[in-house]
Amino acid sequence: MSEREGMPDVTAESSAEHPGRLDMVGMSGIEVPLCFSVQNHGNVLTPARADIFVDLVDPNAKGIHMSRLYLLVVKLLARNQLSAGLLEQLLCDCVDSHSDRSQNVCLRLTFEVPCERLSLKSGHVGWRNYPATVESRLQKGGRFRVWLTVQVQYSSTCPCSAALARQLIQARASADFAGQVAIQPDEVSTWVFRPDAICATPHSQRSVATVTVELDSARSIELSPIWLVDVIETSLKTPVQAAVKREDEQEFARLNGENLMFCEDAGRKMRAALDTVEEVLDFRIEARHLESLHPHDAVSAVVKGIPGGLSTGPSTVGVALPRSRL
Repeated sequence: MSEREGMPDVTAESSAEHPGRLDMVGMSGIEVPLCFSVQNHGNVLTPARADIFVDLVDPNAKGIHMSRLYLLVVKLLARNQLSAGLLEQLLCDCVDSHSDRSQNVCLRLTFEVPCERLSLKSGHVGWRNYPATVESRLQKGGRFRVWLTVQVQYSSTCPCSAALARQLIQARASADFAGQVAIQPDEVSTWVFRPDAICATPHSQRSVATVTVELDSARSIELSPIWLVDVIETSLKTPVQAAVKREDEQEFARLNGENLMFCEDAGRKMRAALDTVEEVLDFRIEARHLESLHPHDAVSAVVKGIPGGLSTGPSTVGVALPRSRL
């Protein structure tokens, strides 16, 4: 008999003192690397934290075998490129490892994915790290579901503040050119460049979009978050930048001026973009503008809301929605 075979196994040999089902039992914060395909750099490993839970349907079982879940998570995730198929295999293996006491399993992976970003004008390259979460669930009967969440930072310039600033600039121009019958183009050009001519500027702020999508697991889907980041940044048009020279900053100012937005505008832009992505079954969007005018934030939220969709899924976004049992 091996040394391990002679050791006591409380989980297998004991019964619960107070019998009853448990909705979730597992581990949170498991350290594990994830493998992603990053454009121009091939496969990269990024550190992640994994939360893995099963239900405990046997009311008399003392507990679950946490080491079995841990070893499956580390073995499969650290050695394979992340995909929906890999997650489904992992969850099936987790349920099989607890077939005598569990029927459902869920997994959450939290990480940051690195991405190389080109500057707006200068041709320089910098790096951005995008916070992301991948959540998956395998329910009794074999139904597999997967969600992807990303956070994207962008700049938002207030339309109301812009209009008020234009009014002040208009008043300054009327005062400075008062009494002149005709104004030459070079006079206007010189005036505009005076520091005191543009006497007011609209307020803008760094803003955060948090977007969760439920993906169609029947399709060939990419779990690297960058495709979703690209959809969001393209729709908003003012993502924060990495490498910035003066020409890039000037272009950023132009983009902000052409894309004034309240948080309501940001939410609607992202909704319109996600409505066109066939692989997305459902979505939940939060646009949070970290106001420079106020000490509080301006927030909008929208959910596509298919029956049985995100309202019974993960709760990674700060939108008040009910959450179902595992």
